[in-house]
Amino acid sequence: MNAIASCLASTINAENAIFLWENLEHSQQKHIQQAIAASANPPKCIVYPHTQAQLAAIITEAHRQNWRVLTCGKTSKINWGGLVTSVDIVVSTERINQLIAHAVGDLTVTVEAGMQFSQLQEILAKSRQFIALDPSTPKLATIGGIIATADTNSLRQRYGSVRDQLLGITFVRADGQIAKAGGRVVKNVAGYDLMKLFTGSYSTLGVISQVTLRVYPLPETSGTVVLTGTAEAISQAANILRSSALTPTQADLLSSQLTSQLGLNQGLGLMVRFQSISESVTEQSNRLLAVGEKLGLNGTIYLHEHEASLWQRLRELIDNPVTESAITCKIGVLPTMAVEVLSQAEMGLIHLSSGLGWLQFEDENQVLKMRQRCEENRGFLSILTAPHKVKEVMDVWGYSGNSLQVMRQIKAQFDIQNIFSPGRFVGGI
Repeated sequence: MNAIASCLASTINAENAIFLWENLEHSQQKHIQQAIAASANPPKCIVYPHTQAQLAAIITEAHRQNWRVLTCGKTSKINWGGLVTSVDIVVSTERINQLIAHAVGDLTVTVEAGMQFSQLQEILAKSRQFIALDPSTPKLATIGGIIATADTNSLRQRYGSVRDQLLGITFVRADGQIAKAGGRVVKNVAGYDLMKLFTGSYSTLGVISQVTLRVYPLPETSGTVVLTGTAEAISQAANILRSSALTPTQADLLSSQLTSQLGLNQGLGLMVRFQSISESVTEQSNRLLAVGEKLGLNGTIYLHEHEASLWQRLRELIDNPVTESAITCKIGVLPTMAVEVLSQAEMGLIHLSSGLGWLQFEDENQVLKMRQRCEENRGFLSILTAPHKVKEVMDVWGYSGNSLQVMRQIKAQFDIQNIFSPGRFVGGI
């Protein structure tokens, strides 16, 4: 056992918690290496603390020894963002995964960061409740990883972003101290909003160990309307929907290649889900279908298992690139420009109300052209996943705003020794 691993073993005094790098399976090594710059040495070991106290002890020792730390849950998003320029240990929170409290009447739940999203949804479903998030790789995603990467998708239409769901947070600071912000109640506005600061920080400010989230009642009924056709007609349908009294839970604009792979009719697509009481779902679905008919669009209503299968297939297409050379990007544009952007992309979708979305490319030049197009429309394009050689030469974040200095000052306040995931965030933070 190397010196770092031996030191950690004595620090937390836990069996089966520390695994040497050379003893990991090749597939696990490969997955972690996707997050690390080629010029950096591999980590000495991966550590699995079982409690928040053990996590704090590990970070305390890392701070004392000036070790670089890459944190993760089950590594489903460890390859998102920039490449880490230096790492000594990988710390996984997947074994810190207990349910702390579920206040059914108050519509809140408190869990440790390593709990899997799918497991928590199963627990909440017993009380006819759910978390209003739909992360990538939902079967693997952990709650801490979802918050660290601000990872939610189509449910933004009705419920907003990850930040909107977060009520309280506990995290381990760079010096190993455990800190808290927020609380366990919905009405909580006092103090500096660390929840929003940590959401989407890619674990560069601290290690999230516990969170409190809003929960919502499960809807009675669900139905999805899919419209497909020309870009002009889809754009008109989208504008009508935005200005209407209809209240979709999810609403996405789809590229023509994506509609084709889903087995839908040709052309661009508009995929809209309504969830409410049965009468409301039927009425709203029929009204949107009528809008599509007037515009000459093909329209279909999906219910029950057909609807569930459709959304599952969409999630799988997004999460599982066809080739290893695929470059997956997150974009943001003005919602009114979404159809124009999708018309010039092969694979992708954009959420109707937010203008945020996902695109997939096979060529670096296509990425650069689309980034320019997004920025011209007051938007952005950042790379989530890509081959190692692409991330080595391209600016993953493509940030062109004026707050980079403020970000660096915040990073210095929280992690002055730069031990947390150096290089992973915007501007090499």
